[in-house]
Amino acid sequence: MHVALVAFEQKGESDSMLQNILNILSNMNVKVDVLSSAIEQQGSIDSDLVLVTGGDKGILQYFHKLTVDSPPVLGVYEEDSTGFLAQVDVRDLARIMGMILSNRYRVEEVTRLAVRVDGREIEPVLNDVALFPSKSATLMEYRLRINGDDVWHDKSDGVIISTPIGSTAYSMSAGGPIVLRSARVFVVVPVNSMDVTRRPLVVNDDVEIEVSDIISRYRCEVILDGGRRVTVRKILNCYRYPYPARFVRLEGYSPASLLAKKVKLAEDMLGMPPSAKLVLKTLEYEGPMSQRELIARTMLPARTLRLALNHLIQKGYVKRRSSLRDARQKIYELRI
Repeated sequence: MHVALVAFEQKGESDSMLQNILNILSNMNVKVDVLSSAIEQQGSIDSDLVLVTGGDKGILQYFHKLTVDSPPVLGVYEEDSTGFLAQVDVRDLARIMGMILSNRYRVEEVTRLAVRVDGREIEPVLNDVALFPSKSATLMEYRLRINGDDVWHDKSDGVIISTPIGSTAYSMSAGGPIVLRSARVFVVVPVNSMDVTRRPLVVNDDVEIEVSDIISRYRCEVILDGGRRVTVRKILNCYRYPYPARFVRLEGYSPASLLAKKVKLAEDMLGMPPSAKLVLKTLEYEGPMSQRELIARTMLPARTLRLALNHLIQKGYVKRRSSLRDARQKIYELRI
């Protein structure tokens, strides 16, 4: 087997993780190419499998940069799981690679979203595209069109356009439906619309979604998978990206069990303080962070952040551990 290894650093991962992976693969006589994280410059990826480090954030970065077809991807993390996309703890990699070498896996394809802002192509996304004013608690107006036809004119906090795999992320938090990964649809979710008749919209994934006539007191931004922000002045277009994301799904993998975890999370989130929801989503998109980093990212007061973290730890959604680089510092990460 020929494996490509793409390393995205994640806070708290040891410097020896990459070497550990290389040693495991070498002992199994697996051919390995270590690729630069600037994979968009490397053309096609000639391998049977791609291992991506960095947890869920690493996988999102990989598929943001990937502009060509890709072999199936397996996400590798260090210690406990930090999300829903990365599947394999590096300590279990030898066993998992044994399953793969024995063909005890399948390949799952999920749709990605192509994004165009003011006529300029932006990187594709895996989960969702969100459009919001740059200043929170500010309304914006916009017009939604599907394949050029007017659907609605709305005034709301914002709008989210989601893939099926992203339907259990930000979209779900805003009241969107849970969609099976195999569905060939997109979901459009208005956020806190002033029109009570506005409901999430499910459309075929072969359409083009257009958000235009955008008006707000402050500039508006397109947010890609909860990370990169791009200023939008006039128009946002979203449509199916020609190359889907491919994942390795190991023998015994159950989409229903993962969906059940997400449903339980959705139920619990109904009773969560808003600050806890914000921290949970920040850790899901950004990966493990210290208290200081969480305060800077969420802009929550220190006391509010501590209360939110305590709530999430007691519920079993977040764990606290010592930093591998500085034992005096505590790192917080998802454990679901």
